[in-house]
Amino acid sequence: MADIARWSRIACAALLVVSATAACDTEAQYAPSLPPAAGFRVDDGVLKLWTGTPCRGVTGVTLIFDSGTAKSAQQVWSAPRPGVSLERMDLLGTAQGSSPDSTGSLLVKKRLPADYDWTKADSIVFSVDGPRAYGARVDVDQVLTESARHPSRSYLFGQAGWMDASDVQRENQKSFLTVCTPDPG
Repeated sequence: MADIARWSRIACAALLVVSATAACDTEAQYAPSLPPAAGFRVDDGVLKLWTGTPCRGVTGVTLIFDSGTAKSAQQVWSAPRPGVSLERMDLLGTAQGSSPDSTGSLLVKKRLPADYDWTKADSIVFSVDGPRAYGARVDVDQVLTESARHPSRSYLFGQAGWMDASDVQRENQKSFLTVCTPDPG
């Protein structure tokens, strides 16, 4: 009887180890098969966005600066249902507190704090509400320092690098996904 109890404990311990190991998968359950990205650049002191492909039915846009840190701040835009089509958007000026009140049919719902200087942030996390979409992250310093070195039709698509329309068309669904492109894999 003692052997049965001992073997039961060993079997339970082994099952617990296997379960814990399986639960430590490094990929999120719904992570896309390729890294998602949106394009950013600064022209004439304005942070600009290019989704790379159109996002239809957009009811909201959120920018989070320094996500997950004590200095995190966000700006949120919204549009009434059924939403709007979004591909390009002027987001913020480099002058402190400057932001457009609207960009087409998207209106500012929540502003950055008046004293917040987004140009001092480390990163931007961008997300779209409405259509099925992925979030994207970009390095603020890289956008600020490299934009002038690239033609105005090129945007920084995170780790995918600086791309123009032909680059995005060629690489989307091969090396990365634009934020509103369905996952092929």
